[in-house]
Amino acid sequence: MRFFSWILLAVAAPHAALAQAPPAPPAPPITELVAEALAKSPALAALRSGAAASHALEPAAGALPDPMVEAMVIDAKFPSYTIGREEMSMAGVEVRQGLPYPGKRRARREAAEAETVRQAAAVDALARRIRSEVRSLYARLYAIDHETKALAAAHEMLEMLAATTSARYSAGEGEQEAILRAQLQVTRLDEQLDDLHAERAALVADLNRWLDRPGAAPLGEVTELPVVHPVVRSGGSWEEAAVSGSAAVRVAAAALAAAEKKLAAARLDLKPDFSPSAGIAARGGFGPVLTLRLGIELPFWKKSKQEPMIRAAELEVEAARQELRDAEAMARAGAASAAARWSRAEQQIGRYREGILLQSGSVLDAARTSYLNGRGDFSTVAEDFNLWLDARLQLARREADRFTAWAELETLTGEGELP
Repeated sequence: MRFFSWILLAVAAPHAALAQAPPAPPAPPITELVAEALAKSPALAALRSGAAASHALEPAAGALPDPMVEAMVIDAKFPSYTIGREEMSMAGVEVRQGLPYPGKRRARREAAEAETVRQAAAVDALARRIRSEVRSLYARLYAIDHETKALAAAHEMLEMLAATTSARYSAGEGEQEAILRAQLQVTRLDEQLDDLHAERAALVADLNRWLDRPGAAPLGEVTELPVVHPVVRSGGSWEEAAVSGSAAVRVAAAALAAAEKKLAAARLDLKPDFSPSAGIAARGGFGPVLTLRLGIELPFWKKSKQEPMIRAAELEVEAARQELRDAEAMARAGAASAAARWSRAEQQIGRYREGILLQSGSVLDAARTSYLNGRGDFSTVAEDFNLWLDARLQLARREADRFTAWAELETLTGEGELP
């Protein structure tokens, strides 16, 4: 009877291990981690400062050049001082103000505004990337934590099975191979657990990077993922939604707009600028003299100065246009891939919950019963145990894959109410 009690206890070990294990402190909800990452990210803060600096420069881009004040002395019989004695001798001041060709200031200001829009789009793109990275790492930690619990429970079960095979061998009812195989299974589980612990530490370090925490800062067990709704669209495709909502597409479109504004400003540099000036001079008893001047700055060296800059600006526009096309293609591909992965994960989760988990448990029970009754061998029990364990590991991975695919779609399209 003692032998059969060991067998029954071994089969019930996963449930007992889960029930007796001390509860680990849970990880914060993903909403809190996302909010913390967005609040603490140095990279995001740097981009925001850059966008604010670009906005602050907008007025300067369209401002007039600073005026110039010049002192003037005209002495008709130099080196003799003749101001007041000679009608042509005088002293005064003159003010000159540069005036860009009409439209240049507006074009430069619009180019600066377009650059601010581009940087603001880059801020949004990075914020979305941070949310995506935190969610992906959180989902992977969820899978690892559930795998660790399943492996720990399986470890308890295998240790008891190893004890059972040893007792059966001592009683002359089994073979030594069963003992060695059970011990091998325990060793392999130890290997898997060590790998999971190392992988979890690396994932937590990656997550802490986004949270601006020390790399080794602990994170509690991830016990659950947010509930996500089915990926169904009432109108249009996910690819269309990704192109219209993708932050990367918006950045590329803003970069193209900024390049076009810069090109427009560069073309206006072929137009001449003006330098009007006015001055007044004193002649002593002869009365003051008013001077008015108008200078024109001609693009005389345009072939070596303005035209190369225009050509470079045209090439930048073409480059930005191609980058926009590439961003749209990547958004379409990313949305199609994420939607396909979500559908696959959703289908597989249903298959595991409704079939594979129950079937693997039934198969293991049948193998156990045969082994107890002396009709089976331990190799069959070990193989069926591996199927039973793999089913539980795969379910957690499928759930993490589904959540990650859903989060990627939300990141691409900006739709949904995912945290």
